[in-house]
Amino acid sequence: MQILALTLDLDDTLWPVLPALERADQAVDAWLRQHHPEVARAWPIPAMRELRARVAAERLDLAHDFTTQRQLTLQRAFAACGMAAAPIEALWEIYFAARNTVELYPDSLPALQRIAARLPLVSLTNGNADLQRIGIHAHFVHHVCARDSGMAKPDPRIFLAAAERLGLAPQQILHVGDDPAMDMAGARDAGLRTAWINRQAQRWPSGLGPPPELDLRDMTALANWLETQPVGDPAAAGQNAHH
Repeated sequence: MQILALTLDLDDTLWPVLPALERADQAVDAWLRQHHPEVARAWPIPAMRELRARVAAERLDLAHDFTTQRQLTLQRAFAACGMAAAPIEALWEIYFAARNTVELYPDSLPALQRIAARLPLVSLTNGNADLQRIGIHAHFVHHVCARDSGMAKPDPRIFLAAAERLGLAPQQILHVGDDPAMDMAGARDAGLRTAWINRQAQRWPSGLGPPPELDLRDMTALANWLETQPVGDPAAAGQNAHH
């Protein structure tokens, strides 16, 4: 069946996420040292990360919601220092701005432009990336994220939610991502077609079932492959996409 749209993972598919997460933790730490030195002393970055891991382990109901996990972590850190009210909004803005200061892989933007000119694109993420802040929102018709959907990849329901937004059958959608379990196995189990952005040329992990349909070095390879495929009726897919 012809591919009429794409769902696309963001972190580690279009940009490396670790540098952005590091910067975000450092920005929060710098603000705390300036405004709440006692909290910064009690909760240096490694301790704050450990606390967040504890919050995540205790609150499995928030597995899909990294935002609330981080905000609870900050509240607990302040409470442990005897402060009931943490400046969550100010801290979140500092974290969020730094977390969305990403450096796209060199192939990402040119490939996005080529792909979006052919087919509707939906971003599909478990993370906190903000396409508007990053400056690439114009290439996407929808943004589906775990926090708003109430479930996270690899849960098939988040993939099916994207299919519903597009008004397409799962098998008409190609899911593109870097993570073998979250992206490839998750999308396959939901009935989508799969393209693995495998920048490190890794072997497909045994135990995850059949490998993805496409194993590609980067986004350029994806754009090249799509341009060899017959195009369906982009008007029909586009109309569905904007419902």
